[in-house]
Amino acid sequence: MRTLEIVLLALAVLWFLLPGITRRRGIRQGVGLLLAMTLPWQLAIEGYRWQMVPAYALAALIALATWWEFIGPSEGEPTPARSGGAGRALGGLVGIAAVALPIILPVPQLPEPDGSFAVGTFSLHLVDDARAETLGARPGGPRELMVQVFYPAEPGADAETGPWIEDLEAVGAGLAAYLDVPSFAFDHLALTSTHTYPDAPVSDAQAAYPVVVYSHGWRGFRTVNFNQAETLASEGYIVVSVDHAHISSMTVFPGGREVGADVSALPDEDEVGPAAFLAAAGELVDIMAADLDFVVDELADINRGRRSTALAQRLDMDRLGLFGHSLGGGAVVTFCATDARCLAGLGFDPWVEPVDEGIIAGGLGVPFAYVRSEEWMARDNDDVLRRLVAAGGSDQYLQAISGTQHRDFVFAPLMSPVGGLLGIQGSIDSGRLIDILDDELTGFFGQYLLDEDRRFPAQLEEDYGEQFAAG
Repeated sequence: MRTLEIVLLALAVLWFLLPGITRRRGIRQGVGLLLAMTLPWQLAIEGYRWQMVPAYALAALIALATWWEFIGPSEGEPTPARSGGAGRALGGLVGIAAVALPIILPVPQLPEPDGSFAVGTFSLHLVDDARAETLGARPGGPRELMVQVFYPAEPGADAETGPWIEDLEAVGAGLAAYLDVPSFAFDHLALTSTHTYPDAPVSDAQAAYPVVVYSHGWRGFRTVNFNQAETLASEGYIVVSVDHAHISSMTVFPGGREVGADVSALPDEDEVGPAAFLAAAGELVDIMAADLDFVVDELADINRGRRSTALAQRLDMDRLGLFGHSLGGGAVVTFCATDARCLAGLGFDPWVEPVDEGIIAGGLGVPFAYVRSEEWMARDNDDVLRRLVAAGGSDQYLQAISGTQHRDFVFAPLMSPVGGLLGIQGSIDSGRLIDILDDELTGFFGQYLLDEDRRFPAQLEEDYGEQFAAG
């Protein structure tokens, strides 16, 4: 919780406790007045969020009761705060909600990156004229994508950090529709502070930086793992996160044009059966892998100066890695199996059941880490994954993190300190999981893109014991 939120709630609790501590009404009135003055300051400085609505209502009721005591009854006569058991019960319920909601669902705090670089970012609109769009209500026309680039930067002294999610209103509504929660459920993410500076100059500490491309899962979005992108960029990588249009929860193109997920592209398995379901997923994997191929082509053009950005000749395209989550992990597997530019890949719960059987049977010839959640180890996908690993070349790593769910590999650990109790994440401690995932990414790509001896994955097993396992 934020500072003034804590002050607001503390004053409200104190106001209710004072009658049992002292009979001096003036002290309680002073607390009520202080609470009434704190409320507008909290809204002005820290900003509104919906989780604080019960607290705002409680503060307003206390302010009203304090005003009534000033102008109304004398000492000992009933006041709105003291009259009636029903009123006290209602006040108690509001008080519980006022305290619980902002604690259970705080403003997420992105962990500070450990690397030595500040982080810059910008977004790009890419149009693939060679491919016709096959998804959406009106297919046809070229395939369009949005990507967000994170890079080592040298921001000026007066530079300000940017938002976690660009176009949050649209993206949040798309995500809320997917998760079947109210449309305003993610509005408070606008209050989250990042460590990334929009359009900051690229750092001159190195002539060029290795490149890592990220692919999200079904109805994810390009900054669904913002903290992981910050971590890698702070360590000296240029990270390119892709919004796969019609597959993401929401893509917003220049001019505010919104493109939501084409929900018909991945029909309900119970309605169409397993075979049709996996066939549809396979088509999406192929589309996403083609997206990755196109993005890498565009990055090569950017590096050659054919597109106006600050990254000309700053991308080391000979050191290219990719990682993805779920369906995006399957796309990364497909890309790395078919494109020689992939030097190393990593999948968080990669969904490989829809991947072409020829790729599964042939395995991968590049280093690849397959990191599974405890939840997905119980799925049929795990058997396919084991076949892929067994058929691959050297440096194939099958790993698992206990106490995790599938969504823990993206932003779920940031959403609540009691996410495990709410069922929105696994039982593992959020901070510990974030550390494991950061060390997984920096350890793996450090070993294979930076040629550093990171002792991967032995160091992870030593540092995180029984919660991290190879095999």
